[in-house]
Amino acid sequence: MPDPLAFVRDGAGWIGSGDQVAGRFGAPDPFASASAWWDRMRVEGQPNTADGRRVAFGSFPFDRAAEVGGTLIVPAVASRVEGGMPRLSPDGAAQPVATVAQGRMTASEYIAAVTRVRDAISAGELEKAVIARDVVIRATEGFDQAVILDRLAAAHGTAAIFAVDGLIGASPETLVTVHDGIVTARVLAGTAGPGEGDALLESQKDLLEHGFAARSVLEALAPHVRELEASPTPFVLELPHLTHLATDVTGVIADGSDSLDLVAALHPTAAVAGTPTTAAIELIRRIEPRPRGRYSGAVGWIDESGDGEWAIALRCAQIVGEGVAHAFAGAGIVGDSVPELELAETALKLRPILEAFGATH
Repeated sequence: MPDPLAFVRDGAGWIGSGDQVAGRFGAPDPFASASAWWDRMRVEGQPNTADGRRVAFGSFPFDRAAEVGGTLIVPAVASRVEGGMPRLSPDGAAQPVATVAQGRMTASEYIAAVTRVRDAISAGELEKAVIARDVVIRATEGFDQAVILDRLAAAHGTAAIFAVDGLIGASPETLVTVHDGIVTARVLAGTAGPGEGDALLESQKDLLEHGFAARSVLEALAPHVRELEASPTPFVLELPHLTHLATDVTGVIADGSDSLDLVAALHPTAAVAGTPTTAAIELIRRIEPRPRGRYSGAVGWIDESGDGEWAIALRCAQIVGEGVAHAFAGAGIVGDSVPELELAETALKLRPILEAFGATH
């Protein structure tokens, strides 16, 4: 059975099937290469939707210089989903069972990495950096992505449920959506356990972290969007395993940009990189021992008109071989971060994808 191709958020989106045409795009700018490829494909190819559109699914790396690069995939058929993600696995399909092993950064090494970031902040090198760690998921009989997607959809129905080129997950964070010239985005930064929203709203550390992320989105959109508005203060977003501070952003496209153009302008936000962006990425390259690949990159879809919906690839895993996947989780580090608490936050963020894979320690 072919691997699924899907992007469904809050019950609406697309499922791909049939033969595929794929473009792959590497450094130094996978977004520019992808835009040029899609400019050709959306006028040369045949519609693949019931309403005569042409839809492509995409996934791009966190680091534009990453070896893994980005991809756009055009399936033979893209089926619209409106009333919730359909079940993809047959009745009676075996539930996933896997194990999880230590990644390239141990708990003590992660704590040391957070300390290094705090030192860099104290030295005035930057204001915030997001540091991620990985775990390795293994299954002796391989992975059934349809079953994993069904699990994710059942547990995280309002998230962006996605499977693109072996990247599979359920992200709570919309990077950008474009529909008929209207732009929306949701910024998440500042994290606590379930039911801890009041504590987040009173945490100066989390409010500072969230402020960096919201500001980075507004500054990136401003050259392309008019009537740009954001929630006046962060609000609390409750998820099954986590609570976040959130800010919603809206606006109207002013310069003809399409959704992929805005992804390129926005990514990476301070929510997954840091502030200033260039300094944060350089520090991440030095500190994180395993490249993130497409974790915390962009994943979503685009149609021939430029409309589309893109999420930040969080709460996900990249399948890298038969029965082997890498899952990542990160935390935003500011000057008064407590290393042990940041480590605990990454454990909370790993839970959704590990549960979907049936992974146990």
